[in-house]
Order: sequence, then structure tokens, then C-alpha cells
Amino acid sequence: MAYVAPLRDIRFVLNELAGLDKVHQLPGGEEAGQEVVDAILDENARLLQEAIAPLNRDGDLQPPTWRDGAVTASPGFAQAFRSFVEGGWQGLQHPVDFGGQGLPKVVATPCMENLNAACLSFALCPLLTDGAIEVLLTAGTEEQKRRFIPSMIDGSWTGTMNLTEPQAGSDLSLVRTRAVAQPDGSYRLHGQKIFITYGEHDMARNIVHMVLARLADAPEGVKGLSLFVVPKFLVNDDGSLGKRNDVWCASIEHKLGIKASPTAVLLYGEDKGEVGPGAIGYLVGEPNRGLETMFIMMNAARFAVGLQGIAVAERASQHAVAYARDRVQSRAVEGSAGPVAIVHHPDVRRMLLTMRTLTEAARAVAYVAAGAHDFAHRHPDAQMRARNQAFYEYMVPIVKGFSTEMAVEVASLGIQVHGGMGFIEETGAAQYYRDARILSIYEGTTAIQANDLVGRKTARDGGAVAAAIIGHMRETLAELDGDQELSALRAQLADAIQAYEEVVRFVVERYRDDVREVYAGSVPYLMLAGLTHGGWQMARAALACRRRIAKGDVDAFYPAKLAGARFYCAHLLPRVEALRREILQGGASTLAMPVDAF
Repeated sequence: MAYVAPLRDIRFVLNELAGLDKVHQLPGGEEAGQEVVDAILDENARLLQEAIAPLNRDGDLQPPTWRDGAVTASPGFAQAFRSFVEGGWQGLQHPVDFGGQGLPKVVATPCMENLNAACLSFALCPLLTDGAIEVLLTAGTEEQKRRFIPSMIDGSWTGTMNLTEPQAGSDLSLVRTRAVAQPDGSYRLHGQKIFITYGEHDMARNIVHMVLARLADAPEGVKGLSLFVVPKFLVNDDGSLGKRNDVWCASIEHKLGIKASPTAVLLYGEDKGEVGPGAIGYLVGEPNRGLETMFIMMNAARFAVGLQGIAVAERASQHAVAYARDRVQSRAVEGSAGPVAIVHHPDVRRMLLTMRTLTEAARAVAYVAAGAHDFAHRHPDAQMRARNQAFYEYMVPIVKGFSTEMAVEVASLGIQVHGGMGFIEETGAAQYYRDARILSIYEGTTAIQANDLVGRKTARDGGAVAAAIIGHMRETLAELDGDQELSALRAQLADAIQAYEEVVRFVVERYRDDVREVYAGSVPYLMLAGLTHGGWQMARAALACRRRIAKGDVDAFYPAKLAGARFYCAHLLPRVEALRREILQGGASTLAMPVDAF
């Protein structure tokens, strides 16, 4: 089935919920006017629908190939990548000074979502390049910025993130790749990295690796990690490419999903290049503070992976709706002359609405967070910047964790809608499930996101940011007070907010007394927060729709959106109460069984 970018919902969220008009008024946001943004979204959709979305199925069937250290991308990927970068899409949110367009994050976010929906495996390459650019913009020297960033923005080169090693997955304190200082100020790196997305490919002329490694005199643990920029080909002073560096692709992985994305095992220091033994790299930021610097890239990637979840859910939903409209099976439960399309069956409608509203709620949560990011970086008032930065940082683990778990549920429901045909690869529904399954794992598992939400984002400040957010949620409740037609929705949201507040209080109060009990409920806490934030944005959407309808707007989008908001609050917000009980009462039972009994 052909992918169609959901521009109607995207525009609604940008204008009614994410505050595009306010971002447009910020310094540096002047170019993000409605006409410009509409043109960007239209052109983005055209490119993705015509050039990139058709690669999704083909890439799944014809993954990249490895031979003698070289990787050939799936058929059509290199050409599509040229079209993507020649259109300026890699530089959408990056500074004009380096060849980017400098547009706000809230404008780049829907373009990123649509790219992932078109072809998740393809989108991973620009995603990692964005992260490498952000690291160098924040912590690189002026020379490093000049040398590497423009060529990544124009698509001549791509970027990667090198953290994981065979013995060091989520626990980066175990990283053993070593960096040896050289007389000229460079370093020679030796070690092995695994699971490196687009660590080797033929879509660009150079690859810029951001690599965590340990200096000879570094302390043990994460405090001894430094960050290095290591190009596949060295870069001469005039910007031309020089000798092949000593970084070698030993193999690529064979995966459950995202099969068209080459996931490489990289060897540093095997004397496989033209520079002698040891890959030549350059320190980024301060020695032994590499993980802090890498977190810039990881945070950007985590938000982007959340968008991947939304994107895959959107694609799976479109696929399921198309099938449900066409598939004729069984009579209607109330009686009919003959079989009807399955979209008429009540439980199929429940599944389709669950898929649709989870996706739309997660989209709104992510776009609102993106708008806050723009306020955090562009608003002239320091206090306003600080408040929005705190909100954005609080939201990143929710966007990443909730949206990716949601994607697995939605993709699974998509298979269920197809029935037995969903289990057959040829129908295409299974690919979305296989692709979605990695999203809650890479860039930090859901538990890692949840632990971040508990420790750094809730307990550390005594729940201050969470309390402020809940205060804004209650403002929305007050807006709902006068609307009788939304009274049920209001009551459902009020219950969820109350549960959210109780759980935040529990986390803050119990964190010092029994930290293991709190962390036993960390993932339920994250899911509760995600569901409640989704309900908040769906309630705001309902209010906006009611205003439009009251003004006589006859666009069929608004009553449909309003119906979706009601469904979400009636069917999905009730999950919050079960999660509240699990968090407040379930910790002890999680920890009661002795380890030896497992």
C-alpha cells in the first residue's frame, strides 16, 4: 500500500497544540511562517511518497550486502539519498552558517516523522548524521566544525555514533576501546564497536564516526571515557579526502527488522587502512568527559527514535485501514444481506481506533515537546528558556519510551486486523511489527528511559517539573468545565491527572527510603505519564475542534478528530488507574522472589 503523509493531522497539531505561531515570533523563527511551513510539508511529502516510500518493502526483501569490508546499500537507496540531500533536507534544522536552513525543531519534526514512516531503514542514516552534527556544534572546536559539519549537512558525508562493544551494551563503563595520544595532537584508536548503524555504506563519500574510547591514564568507569571524531577517510586542509583511515567493517548484522539499514561491526586499529596501525581520531570536548558530550547526540537520537515509533505506527495504521476497507468477511452483527467489509465490525473498529488515537496522541506529545525545545533555545527571556528546557528534558524519555512501546502495540494490532493474512509476509503488515520491535531497545531500552524519568527527571528536583506540568494539565481541565458535551472526557482526564500526581508524589517520597521499590515501577510510571500526556493533548485537541465547529467550520476533519479524542479518553486513559495501582502497590511483589528461584 502506498504511504500518504498525514499532513492534515500534522498541520492541526502544529497550529493548535504545538504553538507554531508562537515559535514563528521567536528570534530565528521568522522564516517559519504558515505559508513557508505548508510549502515545506508539501514538498517533503512529495519527495518521500515518490522517491523513498517505495524503498520500504524492497529494502526489507533486499538488504545491504557486505564483501571484503565494503557494504553496498539496498537497491535504490543511494539514488534516493542523493535526492534527499540535494533537496536540503539534512540541513533543515542546522545553522545557516554551515549550509543548513536554520529552521525550528517544531518544523523539522514532522519532516523527520514522515521520513521514518516512508522508510525507517533509510531514515536511520540522516538521523545519526543529525546527531553527529549536534555533537560537533556543541562541543567541537572551530576547526572541527569547519572541517566536518558542512559536508555532513550537504550529504557528501554521513555520521555515526560508536558506543557499544561486545562486553559493553548499556553499561558503557565497560568500554575498552583505547586512544593513544600522538605528538601532533591526534590520537590512535584501537578496539571493536558493534551495532553501528550505517557504520559502513556506499551512499556517501565519507563517514564521520563519533567514538567513545579510553585514554591511557583515564580512570575506570564512565568518568574515564573520552569522545573522538574518527573519519573513514582523513580530511585534508583544503577539504579534500586523503588516506583511508584504519577503521574496518568486519561484518554487518542479520536482523529481525530494519533489514535495509546496515548495522556494522567496526574494527579500529587492525592496520586495514593507509595510515598504519591505529585509527586516527581527534578529541571532541574535554578528556574523560566524553559521555557527557555523547549525551548531546544520544538525547537528540532518543527524541528522533520516539518519532520513529510514531512513524511506524502511522504506517501500520494506514496499512490496516486500507485492508479493513477492502476485506469483505462475515455478516454485520446486527444482520445484513451478505458479508461486509471488516471495517464495519465493532471490534475491528476498536482496534483501528486504538491504533489511530495512540498514534495521534503520541504525535501531539512529541510536537509539543519540539515546540518547547525551540522556546528553550530561541526565547529572549532566560527564565522562559530555562522552564522550556526543563520541560523538554523531562519529556524526552516519555517521547522515546512511550512512543516506541506504543508502536509495538499498534503494529501488533495491525497484524490482528489482517487476521491470518497479517502473519503472511506478502501482505506487508508483519514488516511494521518487525521494524517496530527494535525501537524500544536501541538508544536506551524502555527501562533506561524510565530510570531516567524516575531519577534525573522526577526525584532529583523533588518532582518540581512534573508538578508544574500537572498544573498546566489542570488548566486544561478548567477549560473543559463549561462544555457539557465534553464532560465525560473531562472526568476521564481528571482521574488520570490525579493518578499521575499521586505517582509523582510516591516516587519523590519513596526514592530515599526504598529506591528499588520505586525503580520496580519505573516502566509503569513512564507508560502512565505517556498515556496521561497523550490524554492531555487529545483533550486540548477536542477543545480546538469544538471551537472550530462552533464557528461553523464544516471540515469533516474536526468531528472525526473530536471522536478520536473521546475514544482515547474512554478506552486508553482507564489504563492509567491500573498502572497507578501497579506502581504504588506492586513493587514489593516484584522484588520478593529470590534470584535463585528464577
